[in-house]
Amino acid sequence: MPKSTEPEDGSESDTDLFKIRTFFLFWPYLANPIYRPPNVILLMKRSFRPLISILMLVALTATLSCRIASPRRGVFTVSAELESTAVLIQPPQIQIFNSTLLKFASIDIGEAKSKLEIKQLLERDFPSQGGQRNFATSRSFSHHDAKSRNSNGLPVLLRSPKFYRYWLDFRRNLQLWARKKTFQPDIMMDLVSLVKTPIDRHNGLMSSARKYKSCAVVGNSGILLNRDYGELIDGHEIVIRLNNARTEKFEENVGSKTGISFVNSNILHLCARREGCFCHPYGRNVPMIMYICQPVHFMDYTVCNSSHKAPLLITDPRFDVLCARIVKYYSAKRFMEETRKALGEWASTHDGSMFHYSSGMQAVMLALGICDKVSIFRFGKSTSAKHHYHTNQKSELRLHDYEAEYALYHDLVKNPQAIPFISDRFRFPPVVIYL
Repeated sequence: MPKSTEPEDGSESDTDLFKIRTFFLFWPYLANPIYRPPNVILLMKRSFRPLISILMLVALTATLSCRIASPRRGVFTVSAELESTAVLIQPPQIQIFNSTLLKFASIDIGEAKSKLEIKQLLERDFPSQGGQRNFATSRSFSHHDAKSRNSNGLPVLLRSPKFYRYWLDFRRNLQLWARKKTFQPDIMMDLVSLVKTPIDRHNGLMSSARKYKSCAVVGNSGILLNRDYGELIDGHEIVIRLNNARTEKFEENVGSKTGISFVNSNILHLCARREGCFCHPYGRNVPMIMYICQPVHFMDYTVCNSSHKAPLLITDPRFDVLCARIVKYYSAKRFMEETRKALGEWASTHDGSMFHYSSGMQAVMLALGICDKVSIFRFGKSTSAKHHYHTNQKSELRLHDYEAEYALYHDLVKNPQAIPFISDRFRFPPVVIYL
């Protein structure tokens, strides 16, 4: 504190009174300034100086602490005002999840069926896929020798050398995928290295932990035709499109730029039937990311991956498990709140073991892990609009629960802490929904 000058006769000067008044003005909770005889004021000044110095030091420390503290997820919030002596500490809000729903969502009722299918595939048993051609029956890899007969008198089926090369790759990829199919809440923090890094490497860029600055996830809903979001969508660094939805003739509504094509494996299965596995509506240099619907589709991946110029990536199975648990939690929660029925009746509403998240839901989850800002465009339904803007499909699939997924998107914007199964260490980026 600066020294005060006193009159030689010990009397109180106008400067002294001003300093005392000023001090009390800023610290009203200590005392109120009053007039006293000069000798009394002189004694007060001398005796209060150490106390005043200590109190000012404490106040300064508290003020600096309040400036340093800032509200963060999972961290307390400090609030203080000069007019009050109290420092308010707001404890972190702890999200309490329904333990019954958590346990229910953690159970994969289709797991046994999937493991059996994988076992059969690894034993070279390729079941028919609804009348569609599969790897084992494709003429590209096998043919019947009319001159040779087996013990039953039937032509011998001959495999080409290419069949066995692909078979080894198929077996290796499927086994690795099956072993990694476990629950890991931290997987969201690995998406940059799993997805963005391979794409950057393909484009000749140095790999880094930097995320994309902004990403637009464009839905396929027919309500997209009610808005001209094309220019806004193309303004993002990366535009993620779903299941090869075409943009031609819809540029004003959906834009024309595509950075990532996100598909389910049924799309690639259809592409595999074409010459050269052509599956590039956005251009051959656009990376494709695919999640596996059926293990047998790994053969389509094995065959088509060799012909892709751009990266053809399969979503990490740990990421798939996380997405499956989250969407099942929201679906079961919605089912109980709206129907008041027991959880045991949920499966009959959503095709049981066939229940699955939509491509759009997983594309949004992917964007959360690789983008600093996420924009979601036109995820929604309307009775007056088509199911998809680029097709004539009108009905929804029962194996998806779109309403539950919309509740998830709402929490992403308003309350991401309410989303279960994701590690507390993951930091959600800002999310904006364009309706």
